[in-house]
Amino acid sequence: MKIALVQMEVLEKNKAGNVQRACELLRQAAPNCDIAVLPEIWTTGYSLGHLSKEADYLNGTVVNELRQIAAENSCAIVAGSIPLRKGDGNVYNTAITIDKNGEIVFCYSKVHLFSMFNEQRFFKPGNDFGVYELERTTCASAICYDLRFPELFRHMAMQGAKIIFVPAEWPEVRGAIWDLFIRARALENHTFIVGVNCTGKFHDQKFYGHSAVISPFGEVLAVGGGEEEIIYCDIDLNLVEKANEYMNVLKDVRPELIK
Repeated sequence: MKIALVQMEVLEKNKAGNVQRACELLRQAAPNCDIAVLPEIWTTGYSLGHLSKEADYLNGTVVNELRQIAAENSCAIVAGSIPLRKGDGNVYNTAITIDKNGEIVFCYSKVHLFSMFNEQRFFKPGNDFGVYELERTTCASAICYDLRFPELFRHMAMQGAKIIFVPAEWPEVRGAIWDLFIRARALENHTFIVGVNCTGKFHDQKFYGHSAVISPFGEVLAVGGGEEEIIYCDIDLNLVEKANEYMNVLKDVRPELIK
């Protein structure tokens, strides 16, 4: 399976430009991979004060264009995350997964909101963190700050996730923590972690980039730099089974102790 990590530069207060650029990069990547992945809230960035006007709908023009790109190229898209207004009227930080036929197969809304950026003022937290099937593979999604909550990743692994996609807007100042967390979450759960970060700045804080694919053994299979680029990686899904055979961690979990 070939995955493209679309590490785009996200601009402040420029939704139209961000959407145009993301679609350009997706059209470049999609013919060359099975799954293309975008970073967190790539439409608006962290200009959250404008979400009342800039949040999208599941049947809106942005999502429909992504679905069209997927169908035209027979390429699944994990559409990073976007501010999504749901039927209850609230806005959620939501990762939308689209299959190669252009059909929406799953929506994951960020469970753990980042209180240091007051995300709870702008988003409602999600509650659905199940797994889904994509390209005949059991997958799951998490978003950025979720990396600090290992129980979420263990829950997904226990449900059979072989790949966990993690779109992010992670700052350079905490780059070493990003590198550590994505490797730890992969190694401790015997899953592939596909972490797709953005580049650019929010105010004076630079984003880290360094999007990466980590194997179930915790090995870095591909990693980007600090600027906008597309990183491609071929993964062997048999490594999940091999990792579980090597170390019997998931079978030794005592779920009765997890509350």
